[in-house]
Amino acid sequence: MKVFVLVLPDVHLLDLSGPVQTFYEANGFGAAYEIVPCGLAPTVKSSQGLVLADLAPLPTAGAGDMVLIPGIDSATLDRLDHVPSAWLQEAHAAGATLCAVCSGAFVLAHAGLLDGRECATHWKTTALLAARYPKARVVENRLFVRDGTIVTSAGVTSGIDMALALVEERHGPLVTAKVAREMVVYLRRSGDRDQTSIYLDYRTHLHPGVHRVQDELVAHPERKHSAGELARLAGMSPRNLARVFRKTTGITPHAFAQKVRLQVAQDLLNDPDLTLEGISARCGFADARQLRRLFKHSFGAPPSVWRSESGARP
Repeated sequence: MKVFVLVLPDVHLLDLSGPVQTFYEANGFGAAYEIVPCGLAPTVKSSQGLVLADLAPLPTAGAGDMVLIPGIDSATLDRLDHVPSAWLQEAHAAGATLCAVCSGAFVLAHAGLLDGRECATHWKTTALLAARYPKARVVENRLFVRDGTIVTSAGVTSGIDMALALVEERHGPLVTAKVAREMVVYLRRSGDRDQTSIYLDYRTHLHPGVHRVQDELVAHPERKHSAGELARLAGMSPRNLARVFRKTTGITPHAFAQKVRLQVAQDLLNDPDLTLEGISARCGFADARQLRRLFKHSFGAPPSVWRSESGARP
């Protein structure tokens, strides 16, 4: 995927570098983001005074591409005649995903791309955005908002949250968790999304040994991991691992492993070609009977009901 970074005059550095760093780190875990900084001129001075050079001319963006619009100095928001509105409109019409950070929402609004859409911006400028562009449906108290192929964020570090969510959509939550860990940031999720994901829950800590154990349990739910094996992976004794794991996550390694197995089973139920016996084997359950019992206890309904309601058929 190509990520075209629109670098406008007076760009905010963190609005630009945070998401770009996120996509860059994701490449280290199997992603393939081609980051292309571009602009109206080859050299742009940022709001913080640093000069950014060797920017590419505005390229042709199409379906499968992403256009990132970092925020600009709020003092320049009444002077947006230089914004490449036609280019943004063409990219949107071609199917590209447009992502704005902070006051970058004003750039999209100026191009008419937020008309009738939910959007977010920095809390200091939400009222201004709503007043200046009344057709935009400005929301407050949200880290980021997706409306179709347009994503807007509240600004500064929430641009990282937005980028992590985009990485998760494309590469899954485990890769996202690894990227967040690499960047030493906490995973936060937008208020309009499902807050329960075993892959991301219980990871708001920075203990490397516990992270290694969690990664192993998520990557291999079918295995029967012994306490000694997990302890060696964490670089500590079994007793100390049990203590540290509970302290950092709030649950035991066994409870976490069981939650992982149940989550994977729930995901696999979406595949109509898999039998319950096959799912049980993939998730490390003794048999389909054990899966049915634990699944009903955890989710309130047996797998057959959940599969029926989700539209999958064996």
